Amino acid sequence: MESLIIAGAFVLIAILIVFSTIKIIPQAQAGIVERLGRYRRTLDPGLSLIIPFVDRVKPLIDLREQVVSFPPQPVITSDNLVVSIDSVIYFQVTDPKAATYEIQSYLSGVEQLTVTTLRNVVGSLDLEQTLTSRDNINAQLRGVLDEATGKWGIRVNRVELKAIDPPASVQQSMEKQMRADRDKRAAILNAEGQARAQVLRAEGESEAIHKVFDAINNNGATDQVMAYQYLQALPLLAQGTANKVFVIPAELSGALGAVSRAFAPPPGGTPPTPPAGQRASDDALDGEEVVDIEDAIVVEEPTEPGAPA
Repeated sequence: MESLIIAGAFVLIAILIVFSTIKIIPQAQAGIVERLGRYRRTLDPGLSLIIPFVDRVKPLIDLREQVVSFPPQPVITSDNLVVSIDSVIYFQVTDPKAATYEIQSYLSGVEQLTVTTLRNVVGSLDLEQTLTSRDNINAQLRGVLDEATGKWGIRVNRVELKAIDPPASVQQSMEKQMRADRDKRAAILNAEGQARAQVLRAEGESEAIHKVFDAINNNGATDQVMAYQYLQALPLLAQGTANKVFVIPAELSGALGAVSRAFAPPPGGTPPTPPAGQRASDDALDGEEVVDIEDAIVVEEPTEPGAPA
């Protein structure tokens, strides 16, 4: 009975020893084997055999690309402004042996190296260059980090700046400047629109004047027609309370007299009916005092009480 127990124990120990010699490494990972405390070999993904109680497998190393985001770091620019920069780095372990024995913790080493390199690069730039030169900063960081981490068995693929936050006072100044630029552009556009509208209005008035003169020249306007148009303009000139002086050209006096005689009723008859276009102006002159136009040269309206003569 005792022999059976001892045999079973030996079989169990043998099974444990056999299983301890087998190591299965997952894909995209690597294992470092140490024999009696010294580096022996690197285990690739798959099934591997080791010597029990002699070989020891260190924690597996991930060979995939890793993404590490660092907390915001205060950085001083060349113009003595403190900005907060949030960065992220993409790296990959290419040599498991170097990543294990060349540095104690490659994650901590990459983080500290990124912070110091970022301060060196941004420290040589002013605030404006820092905000507008992200691609340049990323390229410089990647070059420096890739060169420094090469001996650690790490390749830096990308470095990105997620956020660059200037001080609050600088942000307020930038917002005011942007608002002033927007107001300036709006004022310029408004002025250009008004100038264009005035040009178009002047062109329209000029075209209208040309058409009027063309119509007068084509229709052969007489002095009587010109005098009648002058009379039509008098009610508009008379509007308002200010003193007004109406000057009647001497050369029009004869034409005005002819117009007045034309509108005067003949002895014992009815006054002639004016054309349709002249009736509106006749209505506008209703109630006005009739002045002998032939003898009048200047007509002055009475001023208001208290107004200077």
